[in-house]
Amino acid sequence: MDILSIMGVVLGIVAIIVGAILKGAGVHALLSSAAFMIVVVGTIAAIFLQTPLVVMRRAMAMLPWVFRPPARAPEAQLAKLVEWSGISRKQGLLGLEPMLASEPDPFLRKGLQLVVDGSEPDAIRDTLEVEMHARETADLLAAKVFEGMGIYSPTLGIIGAVLGLMAVMQNLADPSKLGHGIAAAFTATVYGIGLANLLFLPIANKLKGAVHAHTVEHEMLVEGLICIARGDNPRVIEGRLRGYLH
Repeated sequence: MDILSIMGVVLGIVAIIVGAILKGAGVHALLSSAAFMIVVVGTIAAIFLQTPLVVMRRAMAMLPWVFRPPARAPEAQLAKLVEWSGISRKQGLLGLEPMLASEPDPFLRKGLQLVVDGSEPDAIRDTLEVEMHARETADLLAAKVFEGMGIYSPTLGIIGAVLGLMAVMQNLADPSKLGHGIAAAFTATVYGIGLANLLFLPIANKLKGAVHAHTVEHEMLVEGLICIARGDNPRVIEGRLRGYLH
């Protein structure tokens, strides 16, 4: 569980509520069904129009990463590669074949199969990099769904404010409604800017960071498998791959 993400969401909500109270607006000023419809529902509508279904599904699947990032064990992966390099130097590349059945990571299993099959290092790199970059591209597109929501929501907040002011202008003859109407108009702006800067854009950046970490780990695996295919010394491999852990 990512404690910082949980703290960020809680502190963001507290900041808006306490800020409204200290400014004298009160919590009730933040509650507006009209602002919710214009900003939240409007933002969802805009992102639906922008995003292909397959990308939206991937974005929803990645959303839990904000609070529970995918498990990463780069040290264990490095140790596994070093162990495999020792086996290959003693028994040959075919000595790694029994490891295929027990390897849970599909990407690493595919790379190990290429090594066992005696593929050239360049062929191994080309094959794995195609899969690695394809996954990275798909995941970044999914992360940009939330980035898009962070772009649309402030604009829709302005639209909500303008619509609210239009309603106020229609009641100029009744001064008792002006103050409440103007306050309600700007609630939509608070929704739009608040959601963008406290939720949507931070989520997008958090997911991009997770995607980058996943790509770096895959780059380490590719480099390790190529070193094994070349027959490099296990100590040399370990020293080389440790650079990816910083």
